Amino acid sequence: MFLIDTQNRKAIPLDKKSFADLKLTERYDLQEWIIDNPGILGEHLLIIQKEFDGFPDTNERLDLLALDENGKLVVIENKLDDSGKDVVWQALKYVSYCATLKKSEICEIYQRYLGSRGVATELISEFYNSQDYESIRLNSADSDQRVILVAANFRKEVTSTVLWLQNHGIDISCMKVTPYMDGSKLYLDVEQILPIRDIGDYQIRFVAKKHEEVSSAKEEASRHKFRNQFWEMALPILREKTGIYSNVSPSSDNWVQCASGYSGIVYCSVIRMDGVRAEMLMNSSNKEWNESVYHNLLKNKQEVERSFGAPLVWQELPDKKACRICVLYNEHGLLDEEHWCEMISFLVESTANLIKSFKQFLAEAVSNHILG
Repeated sequence: MFLIDTQNRKAIPLDKKSFADLKLTERYDLQEWIIDNPGILGEHLLIIQKEFDGFPDTNERLDLLALDENGKLVVIENKLDDSGKDVVWQALKYVSYCATLKKSEICEIYQRYLGSRGVATELISEFYNSQDYESIRLNSADSDQRVILVAANFRKEVTSTVLWLQNHGIDISCMKVTPYMDGSKLYLDVEQILPIRDIGDYQIRFVAKKHEEVSSAKEEASRHKFRNQFWEMALPILREKTGIYSNVSPSSDNWVQCASGYSGIVYCSVIRMDGVRAEMLMNSSNKEWNESVYHNLLKNKQEVERSFGAPLVWQELPDKKACRICVLYNEHGLLDEEHWCEMISFLVESTANLIKSFKQFLAEAVSNHILG
């Protein structure tokens, strides 16, 4: 750090010191500076307790507990000239202890810290610029806690562990604090070394993207498993009750299909997260042929639906090659395993009705197209 003499155009180096040289302490100096001005750590924080030891079944105590602007709890662990090798483990233990704190408990902790110096609910509302304390969310179930480590130097085993945790979605940062002297004046330089500020937002987005991809992959794998189980249960019943699907095996797809007896036309059963669908699909490679058969069937819409016993959904699907005529069930979906029997019954009954209702008209529609 340099003191700039603008008049003489000189950069005068300040005298870098250690906390030990200056006989400064973690608890009575560094910690008190942060309490007096949490902005030292580069953000707007509300300190709600110091030397907090309110954890059951342990005598351990964390240095500082704070709230950030998003309502997250922040555990701040202070060291002096050396971070030590166990600071990350220590901080993570404290975070785990704090993870279950409810809003009312947080307010009580803050009130004990304030004593007679103020009312916790009022100061929390003021911090969040809110007139309504009840609407403020603190340490909510859908957000994680944070860790800030403060020290003059961080050991390699600490920084490597912090990087690993950051890459796995843990919000933890390292703030390097260095004291300097200029005569009798003491200065404190504070630098965030992890995550590096210039790439911090990018890293956060990258980690979020990575976790989203992992989560999506897990969800897809789970869906595949459920689909396979659903079709294992559904296909024997579909075969017995409809007379089709005899050569179809369970799969991880959300649909199974079988031939109608006409090239390019299939019956499908579809399972989705929000329901099931029984359909007849005109799905040849020739879009014009699909549309021609569809429109020939559409001419008999009233008779078909009278035979079916309910309105059908007619979808020409102009942005796709295929055309669809279907019936939908939206009461339950793939994950509602307790309702699978009900959903399978719908598919069985609907498919059987589709086959019966279209039997005469399907032959006519195909013939009319062939005859032009």
